[in-house]
Amino acid sequence: MKYAQLFIDEVNRIHEANTYKYETAFTTPQAGEVTVNGKRVVMMASNNYLGMSNHPVVTKAAIEAIKKYGYGMASVRFLCGTQTIHLELEKKIAKFIGTEDTILFSSAFAANNAFFPSLLNEKLGFESYRDVIYTDGLNHASIIDGMRLCKTETTDKKIYKNNDLAQLEQLLETDTNAGYRFKIIATDGVFSMEGSYGQIDRLVALANKYNAILFVDDCHAIGVAGKTGRGTPEKFGVLNKVDVLTGTLGKAIGGALGGYIGGSKKMVEYLRQKSRPYTFSNSLPPAVVMASIAAIDLLMKDRSIVTRLHDNTAYFRKEIAGLGFTILEGDHPIVPVMLGKASVAQEMSKALLKAGVYIKGLWFPVVPKGEARLRVQISAALSKKNIDHALNAFESVGKKIKIIN
Repeated sequence: MKYAQLFIDEVNRIHEANTYKYETAFTTPQAGEVTVNGKRVVMMASNNYLGMSNHPVVTKAAIEAIKKYGYGMASVRFLCGTQTIHLELEKKIAKFIGTEDTILFSSAFAANNAFFPSLLNEKLGFESYRDVIYTDGLNHASIIDGMRLCKTETTDKKIYKNNDLAQLEQLLETDTNAGYRFKIIATDGVFSMEGSYGQIDRLVALANKYNAILFVDDCHAIGVAGKTGRGTPEKFGVLNKVDVLTGTLGKAIGGALGGYIGGSKKMVEYLRQKSRPYTFSNSLPPAVVMASIAAIDLLMKDRSIVTRLHDNTAYFRKEIAGLGFTILEGDHPIVPVMLGKASVAQEMSKALLKAGVYIKGLWFPVVPKGEARLRVQISAALSKKNIDHALNAFESVGKKIKIIN
């Protein structure tokens, strides 16, 4: 009983801090507008960047997949969990992101957890060895957890300040003659709390200069960044030049679940044999696979979807700044509206919901103390009317609680 009470006390403490409260639930599909507690509100907190989670082409593909291929695979890939559509999706992703091959996972979190230990925990013919990972200070939790799975006795982890490539190069220069077997530079393509980009072109140059492997998690960039949505390599002009690309099918590409690792054919084949999250996890269900194929096909045929996302983002960023709100500069659909105090972010989030806008606040420990914010996420599914409604709500609520004049 004393252990149960410890958990009860901690749950109460968390709720008092208002860290995570699930007070809202939707009764409609994810879209530009959703219904919450019987009220229609504008959705500005979703990773549904391209509006594909409820796109008729995507949902039709999912329905047809269940009719043709069934509901689930009931197996891992290497036993009887591979259909021709899984192979088709892997080839299609590889072509889209500019890698030789890709391997599917149940999530991008699983993909990131798979990569680092699969490569760095194996001797690969070496009797003794030491590896190093240079990781950006704002990297996603999945990268951090993937690194934690690496053996400490053989893997060094060195953190450089967010996007501080001068510090990164200093670390690389210092380690030139350190005798490391593998040197991996790991970064997010987009830092999801900031809406800022990793400097992928400069990282490619550094990786080449110091004979390092460049690993980029492009989850918030695939379908979003670049003129055709091919992610940060396209945006920074280095398609086909990033060694390892991970990404998700759970955000812009359909919005369901699933992740992937893209890279050379030899690396992908190695991961099929060595990555535990791949070997011991059920295969993606046919509905997700076929819907993801449809989403990528749609993206490749209709570039106006990405253009609409970029236009919506530029419009909102310009107008919200014009109202007097402080935002983190950039051009990504993640638009952090900086408020400072957690209590202010909580109050404003609740007030905006009453005004017809669904958005969530972020505060410590998700972001540093004193940097509480509302993380707006723009979508191609939003109409100009939706965005204007949100801007009007921001203005009225912001004036009411004296964030703006």
